[in-house]
Formats: sequence, C-alpha cells, structure tokens
Amino acid sequence: QLHLVQSGGGLVQPGGSLTLSCTASELQLKYYSIGWFRQAPGKEREGVSCISPNNGGMHYVDSVKGRFIVSRDNAKNTVNLRINNLKPDDTAEYFCARPIYRNRPCTLGSNGYDYWGQGTQVTVSS
Repeated sequence: QLHLVQSGGGLVQPGGSLTLSCTASELQLKYYSIGWFRQAPGKEREGVSCISPNNGGMHYVDSVKGRFIVSRDNAKNTVNLRINNLKPDDTAEYFCARPIYRNRPCTLGSNGYDYWGQGTQVTVSS
C-alpha cells in the first residue's frame, strides 16, 4: 500500500497545541513533498502548509504563519504538523497528501497531490 496514514488530532481548548503526524509504510517520505490541508464544514479544502523534499523549503498560508510548524522526522519516516495557539477557526478535518513523483517542490494547491491520508479531526473548543 502506498497510502498515507495520519495520527493525532482531537479536542483541544483555545490556546492549546497539538501535533498531527503523517507516515507511510512502503515508501520513504523524505523524497516527497508533503502538503497539509484542512476542510471545515461547509468550506472548501484549504492548503495550510507544505514541506519540500531533500531539505527543501516550507510554506504556510498566511492565516497560520507563526502558529503552524511543519517538519520531517526521517528516522520515523514521518512528517509532523505542530499547531500552536489553536483557535476555534482551526476546527476542521486535516489531511496530509503527497504527489506521485519524487523530488518536486511543494505547493499549497491541492491539485499538486495525488495520494491523501485518511483525515483527522481537530476541534478547538472550550
């Protein structure tokens, strides 16, 4: 299977933090761009962050800059999205995604990705 598997998420109070993780069992994620997306009820899917392969750059949508941190843990074959200072507007289902091909720079556009994780719910509420 070449699927992405996500973990993390849950119910968090405003101002709290959590980490979402994305991993794969049969390929090395370090060679692939990974994008993080979210979709709130009634809204379109939005790219929030991405990380390019081979120590490439990271990108963030303006609304999450300074609060979201994307990183790789190559030893665990995982890409993490650390979310700090959570706000109610961050409530959404979050997805990771990767393109078919290796060594492509990442993008916040969903059409740059071909394989998607199963999604994980993040709910920010007091």
